[in-house]
Amino acid sequence: MAAVRPFFLLLLLLLLPFSLSLPENEALLALKTSLSNPQSLSSWVPNQNPCAAKWVGVICFNNIITSLHLVNLGLSGPIDVDSLLSIPSLRSLSFVNNNFSGPIPPLNKLGALKALYLAGNQFSGPIPQDFFSHLASLKKVWLSHNKFSGPIPNSLTGLRFLTELHLENNDFSGPIPDFKQDIKSLDMSNNKLQGQIPPSMSRFDAKAFSNNQALCGKPLPKECEAPPASGSSQGSALGMKVVILVVLAVLVAVVFMLVKSKRQREDDFSVMSRENNSEEVVQVHVPSSDHGSNRGGSEGSRKESSKKGSSRSGTGDLVMVNDEKGVFGLPDLMKAAAEVLGNGGLGSAYKAAMANGLSVVVKRMREMNKVSRDIFDAEMRRFGRLRNPNILTPLAYHYRREEKLFVTEYMPKGSLLYVLHGDRGSSHADLNWPIRLNIVKGIAQGLGFIYTEFSTEELPHGNLKSSNVLLGDNYEPLLSDFAFHPLINPNYAVQTMFAYKTPDYVTYQRVSQKTDVYCLGIIILEIITGKFPSQYHSNGKGGTDVVQWVFTAISERREVECIDPELTSNHANSVNQMLQLLQVGAACTESNPDQRLSMKEAIRRIEEVQV
Repeated sequence: MAAVRPFFLLLLLLLLPFSLSLPENEALLALKTSLSNPQSLSSWVPNQNPCAAKWVGVICFNNIITSLHLVNLGLSGPIDVDSLLSIPSLRSLSFVNNNFSGPIPPLNKLGALKALYLAGNQFSGPIPQDFFSHLASLKKVWLSHNKFSGPIPNSLTGLRFLTELHLENNDFSGPIPDFKQDIKSLDMSNNKLQGQIPPSMSRFDAKAFSNNQALCGKPLPKECEAPPASGSSQGSALGMKVVILVVLAVLVAVVFMLVKSKRQREDDFSVMSRENNSEEVVQVHVPSSDHGSNRGGSEGSRKESSKKGSSRSGTGDLVMVNDEKGVFGLPDLMKAAAEVLGNGGLGSAYKAAMANGLSVVVKRMREMNKVSRDIFDAEMRRFGRLRNPNILTPLAYHYRREEKLFVTEYMPKGSLLYVLHGDRGSSHADLNWPIRLNIVKGIAQGLGFIYTEFSTEELPHGNLKSSNVLLGDNYEPLLSDFAFHPLINPNYAVQTMFAYKTPDYVTYQRVSQKTDVYCLGIIILEIITGKFPSQYHSNGKGGTDVVQWVFTAISERREVECIDPELTSNHANSVNQMLQLLQVGAACTESNPDQRLSMKEAIRRIEEVQV
């Protein structure tokens, strides 16, 4: 008997790894075994690749299981959630229209899920209030047509990316939590909900809340009863509150006017202000001046001009870091015709058309006071020495303690963001498939250069988005606003740099070079789909969630629908190449950085795509 024990222990040790992490086909077979009537899963047999064998309900991408779509299969019994833990790539789970019953399964163990569909079953009982707190990536929740009861889980309000919520035809009761996400599809009808609908949810159609007899408030026609007044003391208290609010409003207005007046006095530019959020500019008349009348003047005289200090006390002059476009000074900018381009994430921008014919963009950056003048000068000169056809090299800078000026050449075509979305006319029509592919390849080449020059930085770019991709005369892309991360105050960087709007920071509270990869993926999907990404909005409102849209389409094998119709109609023979690039964008935007492509691999795969 003693001789058996070592063999038994050895057997346990050999089997232990398999019990901790099953291969994906065995994990699905374990799920099948847990079900009471799995006859509809007859295609699930041992010793097969679920993707290659096309098991029913198993959806794959690049031979990786991404979704289980087990719909209308008559399934019932317990769901072995632990077996699904061995499929880390699982993003969407659907058990719609089956015969499952009992409490909601512990599907919140699958923390990477983006879509959960349980509609059309017999699930019942209350859902724990914190059930969804571990599903931070969840975007779609369909629990409709079940028998769930109790209050709506408050943890649903913490799902930052929630866009679809269907709870209709259940027995949910109690008040409706205050959902402030940008939900596109909502239905809570036919429940037992009570109280006032939160004002933030009044924008939805009344049908979303119908047949809840105890609900009131907009958008329903039933008004909520006002709480009864308790006497004159409440009236006097209310009057005092009104007085306080009026006083506070006056004080805020005074402070606002003082700040506005102060900033106007400090402004170094004479500009024509107008609302321009699309970054479109109109060429303005350049007035003549003594300084600019002799365009053929000697290089020496221009350099001498650039060395002179400004006549304004304390403002100093420009420091040239790249004189390939000529030498100019702050007085040249003071005399230039200037125009407001708008406010970007890192500061306001102006176009200055100087008398020598050169137009430049001047960015005022107020939050770059993290480093000393010497360090800032060294970094700017380092930027000025960079030479690559796909990056925008600065021309000059101006240093003051409270703000910095950053001067670059003006690109008449504007940004990729504007050309793609700002004008659906001729400029957008010019973006055919060869041009769009060349733009992506140019961005990749520019990133490759930046990643070589700033290889030790945590965020070699850090603010990669289509508004920071400028287009030259032949639509060649130039990357701007790169490598600023070490120069910007950390708190301000979190608020303004696009890297901090990605899942890397939102979910994991960290950024890395993989963050730039995610931002590259957004641009690729934006170019292929032609859609404005909702990810660019700080408030999450507007645009299209291109990541979720593309991943869902890929999982359902209808990714062709994601391609901009202007591409497919004019370049039908290149659809396979478009899909190839779409898949690169998807691989760059995996929510988990560890599952995402590296920048080197992303660039390699982009280069493989041919026109």
